[in-house]
Amino acid sequence: MDFGNMLGDSIEYAKESVMEKWVKWILLAIPFMTQGYSIQVFKGTKPAPEINDWVANFINGIKLFIVGFIYAIPLIIVAVIFLLGAIFAAMSGMSTGDPTAGFAAAMGAGLIGILLCAILLIIILLLLPIAYVRFARTDSFGEAFNFSAVLGHIGKIGWVSYIIALIVGIIAIIVIEIIIAIPYVILMMIPFVGFLLAFLWSLIMAVPVGIFAARYITQL
Repeated sequence: MDFGNMLGDSIEYAKESVMEKWVKWILLAIPFMTQGYSIQVFKGTKPAPEINDWVANFINGIKLFIVGFIYAIPLIIVAVIFLLGAIFAAMSGMSTGDPTAGFAAAMGAGLIGILLCAILLIIILLLLPIAYVRFARTDSFGEAFNFSAVLGHIGKIGWVSYIIALIVGIIAIIVIEIIIAIPYVILMMIPFVGFLLAFLWSLIMAVPVGIFAARYITQL
């Protein structure tokens, strides 16, 4: 894979989507709007599409959010179980007069929970990009959870190439976020209105970052 071309194409695509299209950019900053737009991106639409039906775009964004949320349910359940287990273990130790044992049990439960959550997170990160693309191209929730097809598609790409590509994409997004964070920090220093300006900055800049990620996944 030519990661340089993939990253360059994704950056240009994101710029083409919103640069000098201020109304579109602002509307895409509304919750679920960028997710809805990503569905068009996942379909391989090029050049970057305009939006003719904003209501449908909003609904599609909710659908894509639901796909991601369902994938995250096992992670949420495990996190809650082990968090509650750690709290109960600590409280039990305090109630029995042995806080050290309770703290040790809470730490053990917490570490096991973190390990399991990390494993689940990796699995989700591997499956979800393909699930998003399958959902976008079939408009079927069932296809987003057709795990055999998702795994088969990753197999066609090649697991090693796929994982490396995801790592490259994640690193690129981290670098972009660091660059975006510089104005954010500066805005936070402004008295009174700094927090609001920083919040609006992060909201607006999340749009091209989301489009960049969607385009990169589409190429992959």
